[in-house]
Amino acid sequence: MGRMTAQAMILAAGRGERMRPLTDVAPKPLLQVQGKPLMQWPMEALAAGGFTRQLANTAWLGEQIEQRYGDRLVYSHEGRDFGGALETAGGIVRALPQLDDVFWVLAGDVYVPGFAFNQAAMDRFAASGKLGHIWLVPNPPHNLKGDFGLSSDGLALNQAELKYTFSTIGLYRRALFEPPYCSIPAGNPAGIKAPLAPLLRAAMDNGQITAELYTGPWTDVGTPERLAQLNTPQVTTP
Repeated sequence: MGRMTAQAMILAAGRGERMRPLTDVAPKPLLQVQGKPLMQWPMEALAAGGFTRQLANTAWLGEQIEQRYGDRLVYSHEGRDFGGALETAGGIVRALPQLDDVFWVLAGDVYVPGFAFNQAAMDRFAASGKLGHIWLVPNPPHNLKGDFGLSSDGLALNQAELKYTFSTIGLYRRALFEPPYCSIPAGNPAGIKAPLAPLLRAAMDNGQITAELYTGPWTDVGTPERLAQLNTPQVTTP
């Protein structure tokens, strides 16, 4: 990939505490779902949409991810550089010099087999002038209160009576991770930890984040039970 910047960032740095003991010996994004590593599902979906320049941030057992995928990915090694993960916004800012001006971000531990990453969505977002576009999903049992609302004209809402769950999938513009929304210098040379939600909420309050609802299969693979369910063959009755 040389010096070319990445079109997408796959978040793969988390410890996966709730997945122990499985994550004592492997990073959560490498746990197998239906015969392939969890993070490989979005990698292949991105590539199918033409987004082959992909970056992964790593921390816990991150060397296993690089050993698995080699030069198929660009890496931001937070664990090696700072001793641990930098949280979502901290990790994105760390990788910012390696990312395009507009780029995809999604978690490497979310299973969304039917989601289509396509150039048309990126082009619409780029033309909108907004700072972010996120995909929301119906609330799962473990997040019944939801995260963000959705207005009738497609704006993501910080405050709303009806809220949906953030799928972790989003398109972002570099400016969301610069002042006034983010004070961390590009490249995050000090390794500052920072969550993404406060940036999104501040930008939502200024009408800078759009959203849409995705109703296809979606699983936050956060527990061994959810992983086992995905790997259990579904029996259909005639």
